[in-house]
Amino acid sequence: MIARVFAVAMNTYREAVRARVLHALLALGLVTCVYSVFVGALSIHEELRAVADIGAASTSLYAVLVAIVLGSTTLHREIEHKTIFPILTRALRRHEYLVGKYLGTLLTLTVFVALQGAAVLAILAAEAGAALELLAVIAAVLLGALATISARAPRLRSYVIIPWSCVCFVAMAALASKAGGEQRLVLASCALTLSEAAVVAGLASFFASFSSPALTAVFTLGVFVAGREADALGNLPARVFGPLGPAFREVGKLLTHVVPNLQIYVPPRALLLGQVPETPVWPFVASAAQNAAMYALLFVTLAAISFQRRDFP
Repeated sequence: MIARVFAVAMNTYREAVRARVLHALLALGLVTCVYSVFVGALSIHEELRAVADIGAASTSLYAVLVAIVLGSTTLHREIEHKTIFPILTRALRRHEYLVGKYLGTLLTLTVFVALQGAAVLAILAAEAGAALELLAVIAAVLLGALATISARAPRLRSYVIIPWSCVCFVAMAALASKAGGEQRLVLASCALTLSEAAVVAGLASFFASFSSPALTAVFTLGVFVAGREADALGNLPARVFGPLGPAFREVGKLLTHVVPNLQIYVPPRALLLGQVPETPVWPFVASAAQNAAMYALLFVTLAAISFQRRDFP
């Protein structure tokens, strides 16, 4: 079973990294990182904060978009091209296929967050005073290693990005150590972003198991927005909505008990900087990751049950 799920996951990853929309979002993320430098230059002694805040926010936003796009399209593409039918006629069960699809999407998200986070940390290191020559040498070595491996093993070109992106992330995190709390903020934010993206991808897998790509994207985006804003809706003063204020407030409170509370993946800046003594940063991140794993498991299980009962035309 594990070998079959692994094969589906690797195939899903290989198809995902070739998608143009993924490349476009990654390029947009890198452009946003460069934009943060200009914003920091306009601030007064707040360059590190501008880079860290804009970088962390853009990573979170683009990772969620990637999760929605991939979760909405990967399964439907197989059905539309009818490549799923010969696969399922072999010794591969439907739930194994769907779990493999989800894990492939999650692997793609991990690579995306690692690359985006590495770019943010590299700029943060430069702003914190790291030697530009050292940054240039490390970047050249990493890019040279990637080019060499890709040239000598073209079949592994897609897969070598997985360890390479992780090495880039670790190297840039080490170089950004002079940034202090801002480095911790970016690292914690990347971990929380990946956790949130895992939940969103699980949601998309569930909706994709019985719906079209367009409806899957709409449903997933709707639950995402509700998960981010349900607490705010439940705590709004009743007078904000006039006569319907109490009704809207009750709806907001109901949403907090129905949809995942995604607000925990975007905590206040003070918490990520370690300025809240009663809530240490890394235990909080670990708790949020555990919460995300439970939600992801729930949604993937529901998706597998739904996909098992789906009739194909």
